[in-house]
Amino acid sequence: MTSKDRVAASGVVNASAADVFRVVTDPNGQVAIDGSGMLVVSPTTKRLEAVGDTFDMDMDREPLGDIPLGKYKVRNTVTKFVPDALVEWNVGGVDRPPLGHVYGWELTPVGDAETEVTNYCDWSDLDVSTLPEQVRDIIKFPVVPVAMMERSVENLARIVAEQ
Repeated sequence: MTSKDRVAASGVVNASAADVFRVVTDPNGQVAIDGSGMLVVSPTTKRLEAVGDTFDMDMDREPLGDIPLGKYKVRNTVTKFVPDALVEWNVGGVDRPPLGHVYGWELTPVGDAETEVTNYCDWSDLDVSTLPEQVRDIIKFPVVPVAMMERSVENLARIVAEQ
């Protein structure tokens, strides 16, 4: 699903919502789910447990070649947290406030061993003036293609199945 301010992909994972939630609340799990090779998170990062929890990621956009930002550190802060149902976090730089876009996983049990998952990126609150000047005029949202979100849902299903 795409709209002017939101990109999302959904799918069914053959596992309980609790099992899926354990993966999506682990920042190291997010690196594995993404699979782009551009994210690195500290191996000592804790599992997300509540609104306000933070986790830092080192980003390297050079392999993607889409935005001329190179390498930088991102601070993510949990903004919504409902056990076994929803985790959402905003994205900002370590040295600046959140940019205004959020990522999230919404989980809906379909049965005892199946969960519909929706991975989304929403930038309806994005303040473009907070972006680095060299990218302000280049970025044409959505910056997250649906294909990337679909791949993340597929990777999540694979990771959960392997556990």
